[in-house]
Amino acid sequence: MIETHAHIYDDAFDEDRTQMLERAFESGITQIWMPNCDHTTIDGMLALATQYPNVCRPMMGLHPTYVKADFEQELYIVENWLDKMTISTNNPTSIDASLTDGSSVPQFVAIGEIGMDLYWDKTFVEQQKEAFLIQCDLALKHHLWIDIHCRNAFWEVVELIEKVGDTRLTGIFHCFTGTLEEAQKAIDLGFKLGIGGVATFKNGGLDKVLPYIDMKHIVLETDSPYLAPVPYRGKRNEVAYVPLIAQRVADLMQVSVEMVASQTTANALSLLPSM
Repeated sequence: MIETHAHIYDDAFDEDRTQMLERAFESGITQIWMPNCDHTTIDGMLALATQYPNVCRPMMGLHPTYVKADFEQELYIVENWLDKMTISTNNPTSIDASLTDGSSVPQFVAIGEIGMDLYWDKTFVEQQKEAFLIQCDLALKHHLWIDIHCRNAFWEVVELIEKVGDTRLTGIFHCFTGTLEEAQKAIDLGFKLGIGGVATFKNGGLDKVLPYIDMKHIVLETDSPYLAPVPYRGKRNEVAYVPLIAQRVADLMQVSVEMVASQTTANALSLLPSM
């Protein structure tokens, strides 16, 4: 299975990161996709991508809750890193750039995580919108999909996607917890739904969504170290819990967990490359 969204560089894993990753691999995880937050998370993320090439795979972007008055400077850093990544048309893994230690820059799999968050702070709403649109343009420029964070802002993000108006723009609505109507809208826009630990919550709401959509539209994620699934709810989340989410999805969709693993993996891989 592919873990499509985990902050494994987070300091919550500083004391046992190697053991955490070993547990993930033992649970059947073949790839871990890592969303970036801002300039402070890049070094740790790329270190893991270098240590575990083609397994721990980085994204590049500016998280909406990190969008402040200086967001343009942050986006300059994002764009600079993306410009270091030169993909050969004949060899999609060919990189023409180096890190400061001389190692190659890992290929970014997506622009993310980006979007809008109107839950915590609405001070920089307009800046969040502008940052999202700029990063959508970067995704189109670099032929990458986008990993979307939208908390209390689903329809605002939809409006921005429609404003971009380019059907090549695709990706994942990360940590999807919306209604069936919202799920269908995301699917109609050409996006997949990132299903995580909330699916296991008694009142998570996804029991009213997952049985009514096609499995080809979903991918699996944990959002580690956040949002641990039952029976670990309230504790630190980790990638090894993806099978718990897969089992819940299987139960809700009335299929085998093997089918969930196979289909969601194929769904994730279909994004690479996305355009």
